[in-house]
Amino acid sequence: MSAEAEMADVCWLFFFSKVIDMIDTVFFVLRKKNNQLTFLHIFHHSTMVFNWWLGVKYVPGGQSFFCAMLNSLVHVVMYSYYLLSSLGAWIQPYLWWKRYLTQFQIVQFVLIVIHISYGHYNNCDFPSTLSVVLALYCLTLLVFFSHFYIQAYLRKSKKLS
Repeated sequence: MSAEAEMADVCWLFFFSKVIDMIDTVFFVLRKKNNQLTFLHIFHHSTMVFNWWLGVKYVPGGQSFFCAMLNSLVHVVMYSYYLLSSLGAWIQPYLWWKRYLTQFQIVQFVLIVIHISYGHYNNCDFPSTLSVVLALYCLTLLVFFSHFYIQAYLRKSKKLS
């Protein structure tokens, strides 16, 4: 099997992980955990399923692989945080790094936009229109996650001062 075919297979697996993330949102709804259902959460999880379906159907492989790899790393860190936080109150003092997790998510979108832009302007074998759409989508996520970060961490710390 070629490296490109292996990367395409990994992208399909990543797509299924996005479906699982969306199912997580369905469980929030069923359990009436409305405090966890923000616009950002619903928008992000619902659009990721659609975007990744497009990606794995039409352009699996190299360009898509980078985004999947980076997002998987972010999710490993994020779900590690959630696992640790579920262990109880005794571990809360050690979970000081939540805000850095959000910063990591923001950096991820910046890196993906740079990656897409580099490929677009260097005539990478990736549809030009899709490059533009994905870059705009990631910029949208960058704005939404940055807004969340400002509301959750910067405005909160000003109120405490």
